[in-house]
Amino acid sequence: MNRCFKIWSSVLLITIFSQPLFAQNKLTVEQAITATIENNFDILLLRNDSVSYALDKFYARAAFLPRVNATAGLVYNNNNQKQELADGTKRQSKGVRSNNLNGAVQLNWTLFDGFKMFATRDKLSQFVLLGELNIKNQVVNSVAAVINNYYNIVRQKQQLKAIEEQMGINEERVKIAEKKFSVGLGAKPDVLQGKVDLNAQKAARLKQQTLIDQLKEQLNQLMNVEMNTRYEVADSITFRDDIILGDIMGTVETTNPQLQLTKKNIDIGKLTLKERKADRYPVVTFNSAYSYSKTRNKLAVNAFTLLYNQNNGFNYGVGVAIPILNGFNVRRQIKQAQLDIDYLNIVYKNQKSQIDLGITNAFKDYELQKKTLALEEENILLAKENVFISLERLRLGITTYIELRETQKSLELAYDRLIAARYNTKLAETELLRLKGDLVK
Repeated sequence: MNRCFKIWSSVLLITIFSQPLFAQNKLTVEQAITATIENNFDILLLRNDSVSYALDKFYARAAFLPRVNATAGLVYNNNNQKQELADGTKRQSKGVRSNNLNGAVQLNWTLFDGFKMFATRDKLSQFVLLGELNIKNQVVNSVAAVINNYYNIVRQKQQLKAIEEQMGINEERVKIAEKKFSVGLGAKPDVLQGKVDLNAQKAARLKQQTLIDQLKEQLNQLMNVEMNTRYEVADSITFRDDIILGDIMGTVETTNPQLQLTKKNIDIGKLTLKERKADRYPVVTFNSAYSYSKTRNKLAVNAFTLLYNQNNGFNYGVGVAIPILNGFNVRRQIKQAQLDIDYLNIVYKNQKSQIDLGITNAFKDYELQKKTLALEEENILLAKENVFISLERLRLGITTYIELRETQKSLELAYDRLIAARYNTKLAETELLRLKGDLVK
């Protein structure tokens, strides 16, 4: 548990993580990641499980210690007795009182159990490591979700900016149409159509603002902060330039949390098999006790009745329990433990195959999106220039509103493709790092 907390606490020592969560009302992706690691419900639940494993490990050495128990009792008797002896004598007594005091301290120490206690101790240690890997796996998945959500907000923010740019073009278009109509050089339908298009853009802006607010609430839930917490996000999406497919494929077996979890379960399964095999061996125990008892009778019923009796003493010895036949239950448990290991080995190979495929496909998508992004970055400049030229031509009266509307539509689609390419590139990058297990260092 302590090592696990050190691993993730080290993340919090990064300078940017030590800043307030919403400094100047601006939330960075690093701050969002920090809040998620500290507060996310799924991570907190797994930390609780890890603490439970660590608690079990702390008491693992108790399996090597003897068991010591103390017992004590005090009994008071008040009986009526009626006796008939062989010689015909009859005795009858009422209110025969006696008391009995007894106590003992007993020790039981397992000296040998087929090394089962050693396997159990190692198994508890492996469970602690399993808890740490569970936390790491959840942290990686939660961080991936936060990054995708955060940059989706950035994406929609860029989309909002594109809509507002289109609104500016439409406002200018309406001004030109009204000016031409006022001097008798234009038609009223051009004015009306311009206002209709402008209102459509205003409606799109309202819808976009609502979508951004909804995505922020989703991010708040992932970070486990209060709903309706207000902040601004970054204006751009950043990318890494050091992702190499060979590096990911070569280290995935040692860095992917899911594969590490399955490996750890295999290790635990092997220790369980040792525990089952240990049941075939004899169990040798050392037993010892110190006992004390005292009986006091108030009345002698006959000449042989003891009025007072006291015993105390120490005894010890060795016991051996040899398993001979228990319905072949041990054999069944051994076979079952081996089947569990075989099953986990198959699961591991299947996971490895799926992760390799996921990495290959994600990298191909990553390369595709980077190439697409480069094209769309060039294309957006062409579309903007085309709209600017069409707008100037409209002012000079050498083009139509239909031509301007077509160039606007081309610009709108270019923005959609560009913003989608940026976000999709980030998604592919995040998925590659998630599969590698390299999102948080």
